[in-house]
Amino acid sequence: MAKSKDPEKPGRIKQLRMIAQIIKQSNPKGMPIVFLSAVGTLAVVVVIGLVTDYLWYSIFLGILLAFTVGLVVFGQLAQRAQYSLLHGQTGAAAAVLQGMRGNWQVTPAIAVNRDQDLVHMVVGYPGVILVSEGPGNRTARMLAAEKKRIARAVLGVEIYDVQCGDGEGQVPLAKLQRHIMKLPRNLKKPSVNEVKDRLRSLPKNMPMPKGPMPKGARMPRGPKMR
Repeated sequence: MAKSKDPEKPGRIKQLRMIAQIIKQSNPKGMPIVFLSAVGTLAVVVVIGLVTDYLWYSIFLGILLAFTVGLVVFGQLAQRAQYSLLHGQTGAAAAVLQGMRGNWQVTPAIAVNRDQDLVHMVVGYPGVILVSEGPGNRTARMLAAEKKRIARAVLGVEIYDVQCGDGEGQVPLAKLQRHIMKLPRNLKKPSVNEVKDRLRSLPKNMPMPKGPMPKGARMPRGPKMR
């Protein structure tokens, strides 16, 4: 039986147009840069073909390379534009964390205070990672409390705490995915799943933040942890 298409999910062409609009809003020179990088790549390859007497082959190869280079530049600019739009929003770190590829489980806003500072929880091969949003002097106590609470449920599992922000000692939003992905692999896949099951039983006693968290934010996917 054929799967019915989700009417609310935009098609690939529509998605690319939406991303192009985001890039244009963030950086008016963004799409011209994508176009020029592709055309420049094609021109260089064609010139090489003229010099080496492989013109038609170079045209074919140049089109493929130009398309590839254009997509790479497009993706990089899209990622920067998304980070620019998310920066300063409540729950921005959660949106970035949910864009990671691989065996990760992200639970947004497991703790929140009256200043709308947040702590998110990520479970993966490194163990448990607690990620805070807000000034370090306010979130340090929140991280310590959550680390103590979670440690009771996952004895012997490594628990990391990461402060996301622009302050001293904090990880900038644009580097958060990369920072998480570089953490050591302390667990095997069965152990990761076991930790996830343990943490599901923890009571959720913290209210969600009052401000709107980014919904449906489509962050460009980061590299998959091997």
